[in-house]
Amino acid sequence: ASDLRQVISAIKLSPNIERVADEATNIAECARKLNRHPPLAEVNSIVPIQSHANSMFKDSIDAFVREDVELARAVVSRDKQLDDMNASANRQLTERMMQDRDHLRGYLNLILISRCLERVGDHATNIAEDAVYAAAAEDIKHQT
Repeated sequence: ASDLRQVISAIKLSPNIERVADEATNIAECARKLNRHPPLAEVNSIVPIQSHANSMFKDSIDAFVREDVELARAVVSRDKQLDDMNASANRQLTERMMQDRDHLRGYLNLILISRCLERVGDHATNIAEDAVYAAAAEDIKHQT
């Protein structure tokens, strides 16, 4: 049974990794658009979100490969924080859009990047949930 769980989980891993790659492509496109204009100081508001999302993704892959249930659970527990970081950045950037209409497109691209990073975290969470299932035969999806 554990071999079958591992095979099923590995099959489910691939689409999540592919979707993370799609988000990376979207981020690169937004960054390319941002680079056409003078830099916005608000770019710095995205850095903690990027760091958190990347850490979640790396840890989810590590948890899957090493069958580390505790690390996988830790990744799942960090998703809410990333959601909150994204929501906060979106509020701040939306306010800036209303105050500084000259840089509207730049702020919109930062919002899109933040949303893509939040989705990376969602895919990392999916991978971590599958890691728990593969290693411990426990389905933790949709638990809050």
